[in-house]
Amino acid sequence: MKITYASDRGRVRADNQDYVDVFVNTSGSQLAIVADGVGGEFGGDVASTMAVLHLGNEWRITDVADAAAGRAWLETMAAQENETILNAGRRYKTLKGMATTLVVAIILADQVIIANLGDSRAYLLRNRELRQITEDHNLAGELLRQGAITADQAAEHPGRHIITRSLGVGEDVMLDIYEFALQADDLLMLTTDGLPKILSDREIITEIEHAPSQKAAVENLITNVNAGGGPDNVTVLLGYQESEDQV
Repeated sequence: MKITYASDRGRVRADNQDYVDVFVNTSGSQLAIVADGVGGEFGGDVASTMAVLHLGNEWRITDVADAAAGRAWLETMAAQENETILNAGRRYKTLKGMATTLVVAIILADQVIIANLGDSRAYLLRNRELRQITEDHNLAGELLRQGAITADQAAEHPGRHIITRSLGVGEDVMLDIYEFALQADDLLMLTTDGLPKILSDREIITEIEHAPSQKAAVENLITNVNAGGGPDNVTVLLGYQESEDQV
């Protein structure tokens, strides 16, 4: 999969607590990770950086090449990294209370495994239709799943700022894991919540389809978020599944 990404602090925040990177293991399988630090002055940027780099460096030395092994690896490593972040917060006063959201994609030869905690999202653009794969782990998302509010209400609900699952908050980690077969020309997008706060699905599709390149699509999405006020950090990762004759 051809992957491009970028991150920006936005127009309001003083620093960028998002972190993003891509790693390849010994079998050639890719791991794409986007994390959004939680905790304000209490080390949110440290938590997101720790999560991405620790998981990524562990991934590099694996030989995972199938979905079952990928799911097991994600569950094991998420629990391990959760404990690492908790311990760092206990040890260092300045890091107390730090945590991070997480959205991860393991890209295998013909399928992808997605896992998430918090409100960082994974989307799939296929046949000009953008589908959100993950569910938001925030109060608004929980109310939506309970049927207490509608999707439109959830988009504006104050509870969307209250994260209900993340790395570094409690002893238990409850990953949501999804997997699906890849098709040629699929476009996978991982993003922090800074993007959907400003751009609608239709605006995202239009920007991706009209951009002259994948790199330009990423840059233009971030530019448009900032033009809309840039109230939060924003990170966008796009992964394009090339056909065999394009590889």
